[in-house]
Amino acid sequence: MQVVKMSAKSQVVIPVELRKKAGLRPGSEVLVALDREGRVILEAVPEDPIEAACGMLKGGPSAQEVKDRNRREEDAFQAKKLARLIRPHRVLQARTRIRKS
Repeated sequence: MQVVKMSAKSQVVIPVELRKKAGLRPGSEVLVALDREGRVILEAVPEDPIEAACGMLKGGPSAQEVKDRNRREEDAFQAKKLARLIRPHRVLQARTRIRKS
């Protein structure tokens, strides 16, 4: 990790070693982002993003598998939510009170 100084124009020079490792050349595009902890992230943007993305989803679950899993999780959540709303012991108590009256 190296420390660099920001210029009066808010410019920062990326050290040569890091530029070489990241494959940055004059005119290269760099993605600048801020993470949740407030750190600045610099990421090299590939010259051909389509080519760089090829194969990145290989070996993962299919879209249908993800959809099915999400549906099962949603169904389970809704069942738990309904179970909290309808509590059998309270329903029985309410019915016995009504019958006694």
